[in-house]
Amino acid sequence: MIKRTFKHFHFCCGLGGGAKGFNASKPVVRNVEAEWVCVGGVDVDPAGLRDFKRLSGVEGTLLDLFSRDQFIRFHGKEPPAGWNEATAADIQRAAGGHDPDAVFISSPCKGASGLLSETMSLTPKYQALNELTLRCVWLMCEAWKHNPVSLIVFENVPRLATRGRHLLDQIGKLLAHYGYAVAETTHDCGVIGGLAQSRKRFLLVARHIEKVPPFLYEPEKKNLRSVGDVLGRMPLAGDIEAAGPMHRVPALQWKTWVRLALVEAGKDWRSLNNLAVEDGYLKDLIIVPEYRGGFLGVKRWGDTSGTIAGESLPTNGAFSVADPRARAGAPQYQQFGVRRWTDTSGAVIGVKSPGQGTFSVADPRTGTKHSNCFKVIQNGATAGTVTGGGHPSAGGQCVADPRYHNWHPGASSRKLGITQWNGHAGTVTGSQQVASGALSIADPRVLNRGKGDAYLTGGHYGVVNWNGQAGAVSASARQDNGRWSVADPRMPGPSERLTCIIESLDGTWHRPFTTLELAALQSLVDPEEQLVLDGLSDQAWRERIGNAVPPAAAQAIADVMGTTLLLAEAGETFMLNAMPIWVQQIAVGLSVSQMEPSPCPEPIS
Repeated sequence: MIKRTFKHFHFCCGLGGGAKGFNASKPVVRNVEAEWVCVGGVDVDPAGLRDFKRLSGVEGTLLDLFSRDQFIRFHGKEPPAGWNEATAADIQRAAGGHDPDAVFISSPCKGASGLLSETMSLTPKYQALNELTLRCVWLMCEAWKHNPVSLIVFENVPRLATRGRHLLDQIGKLLAHYGYAVAETTHDCGVIGGLAQSRKRFLLVARHIEKVPPFLYEPEKKNLRSVGDVLGRMPLAGDIEAAGPMHRVPALQWKTWVRLALVEAGKDWRSLNNLAVEDGYLKDLIIVPEYRGGFLGVKRWGDTSGTIAGESLPTNGAFSVADPRARAGAPQYQQFGVRRWTDTSGAVIGVKSPGQGTFSVADPRTGTKHSNCFKVIQNGATAGTVTGGGHPSAGGQCVADPRYHNWHPGASSRKLGITQWNGHAGTVTGSQQVASGALSIADPRVLNRGKGDAYLTGGHYGVVNWNGQAGAVSASARQDNGRWSVADPRMPGPSERLTCIIESLDGTWHRPFTTLELAALQSLVDPEEQLVLDGLSDQAWRERIGNAVPPAAAQAIADVMGTTLLLAEAGETFMLNAMPIWVQQIAVGLSVSQMEPSPCPEPIS
């Protein structure tokens, strides 16, 4: 195979999801295999850039891409002393002087997001944020006008196509001026990346017509996976020892936990409208704390009761019973009763017919048997007459043979043997099975907890009373090595934040995704791996994860871009392939030279 290296650069790179995906791409055309190498990225978030280095393997550059006017409109104040507008030369330095083959632009999308109201999106602050889309494209074109970037990917939220229409029109004209064919489309990151989330995005792709004559093909579409496919491979939520601090369960308000538990799986808050509410209270449900094990417990009829306390009520223990007997006034529950063969008979009274009580028995004896049926002769006794019966059930044809070690020639004399505690072990052989020799021991220590035993007196799994005192807190205090749990009688207030488990009506735990689970759904980390992003704030982690381009989707895009570049280098302008051409309706426009370029528009300032 012939090796080929392509370079990629990222505007508004964030934590580096797009860069990680491009790095993983290894497109192949015939005997040529390409790999992608990241040459840098720019962003305004220092923490995100530290993550970018971890995920992409290269340093990112801290750079504010706002123009001065945009900075003032977004922040509502003048830039600080020493602040300067970014230039094309700054972008070149951020790329280490390299000329990339592909540039990925993922500008901030809050201003065009559907989570922001139309009124807010029109304010100067968010209009300035939206204008970064045009400014990034202009800076890129100017930075590499001496050697235009071959392929450009610009992605954002789908609503940018309406809220930012005037900006997209200017971007299209700007790219056409620099010699690019442009296509606008939408895609689902989950479909092209095979994710367990549906993430629809606006996508603008551009290829330099002179450098890249072939079509740009769409990535292969894959099936969306289920959430359980990913989360099922991860430790249980909250197990930070196994999965790290990003796997902790968020602390939510108590009323939020209750609402989550009452929402039907697969639905949202609107399912709460199906609950019966009277005077502000749930009519059919009541929520009480689990004060202790056995609360409102019901014993089976055949169970043994627990210790009878001074106040043995249903609400303070398992002091109820599931009574199988018929209610008062009904026919006697023992009528036509049948005793087991091993049961004790009830009192024999004057009435003794089957219809009057338990006066029948399940007799296992189906008929008369020989008196010696299944008889075993002692080793020192005389055998009975040898008859024609050849089976144990036909007479005394069995013997209690004490010579278990000579059962047959060659048999192990220690088979299933158990060595005494004060005895000597036999020769250690290569056998690993208990049945192959004396590989077991009668250890008297297991059930001999006595004075001086640390486990006996250490308070393991101990629970302290709410009104009691805790012992001295040790450095290794855990619930299983001392009295490090408490019987907490408090019910949380509606707005009190806490982490808890409430079993929902469907028998499952309705809970928020952990931060690590969100990263796994974004394909930023494999479910079996740990990930620790910069900082200690879940809120900051989640924002950077949510803004990230899923690496799996970026890899799919890089695969087809790399294939297109390899075709261009080989002089190919067409490839017979089942993959559809990207944006079929303008395929012809992508394959031929565009009209005479228009004058370069000035970027919005």
